[in-house]
Amino acid sequence: MRAVWLKEFGGPEVLVPGDAPDPVPGPGQVLIDVVYANITFVETQFRSGGPSPFKPELPMIPGNGVGGVVTAVGEGVDSGLVGRRVVTSTGGSGGYAERAAVDASGLFTVPDGLELDDAVAVLADGRTATMMIRAAAPQPGERVLVEAAAGGVGSLLVQLAKSAGATVVGAAGGSRKTGVARDLGADEVVDYTAPGWTDEVDPVDVVFDGVGGDIARAAFELLGQGGRMVSFGLASGEWAGIEAEAAVARGVTLVQAKPTPEMMREYTESALAEAVGGRLRPLIGQRFPLDRAAAAHAAIESRAGIGKTLLEVR
Repeated sequence: MRAVWLKEFGGPEVLVPGDAPDPVPGPGQVLIDVVYANITFVETQFRSGGPSPFKPELPMIPGNGVGGVVTAVGEGVDSGLVGRRVVTSTGGSGGYAERAAVDASGLFTVPDGLELDDAVAVLADGRTATMMIRAAAPQPGERVLVEAAAGGVGSLLVQLAKSAGATVVGAAGGSRKTGVARDLGADEVVDYTAPGWTDEVDPVDVVFDGVGGDIARAAFELLGQGGRMVSFGLASGEWAGIEAEAAVARGVTLVQAKPTPEMMREYTESALAEAVGGRLRPLIGQRFPLDRAAAAHAAIESRAGIGKTLLEVR
């Protein structure tokens, strides 16, 4: 099969297309003919040798999320899964390939009426956005600021916060991205690359921080008594780094989600259900063929893209 190999850490160019042995499903596993592979910012960090939750040994085939069709099952797995459209995480490796062997217990059947690419787009980002919304629990009438509001997670947070009845401020970099945030339903938009951008924003009750760094620290200053801040990403390259004492002094809660595996599965199922019901619209901004995985990583790191980036494998 065709796959993309990572043999050394470095820039996007270290992702090299090549051949790989066809995987064989072991006990408790299924074999998937991959149609789409999900790419996340965390995967670009791993590829570069930066901090990430993945610890596979090199050389390896990267990729942590796929969507496709089950073509075979291993010992102890229901053969009725063959032919079913599914999305799943791979455990951190094996996703950038034409076929993947994964644990059957981690499969999510794609509901009828939901396109497979949309299902892949909400697999990781929808789970994360749902987890963040549940953790911060914005209430009707509260003001919510979403950083990176035109990104994969941010675009979904805008929609979920609106569904919760909040007034949403979409913060993003540049007029194109703020326009995307407004199209997604943000009531107000602000360009956080502009000097003094917080001067344009009235106080907020909740900050969803997917950027970190100076932008997150500036957003924190918009929160007052009873405010909540949830940090879930570091697109800037660093976490917000808000001291607990500073939060206490402002009466702000730094919310930390602590989900169980069962909760993570429920978050994913919820996101898929919202998507098939038309209440959550994933934004797929970039698509690349499998052999151009390096270009896909470069696009994510350039910050020029919007929404989700997918590899089209078939």
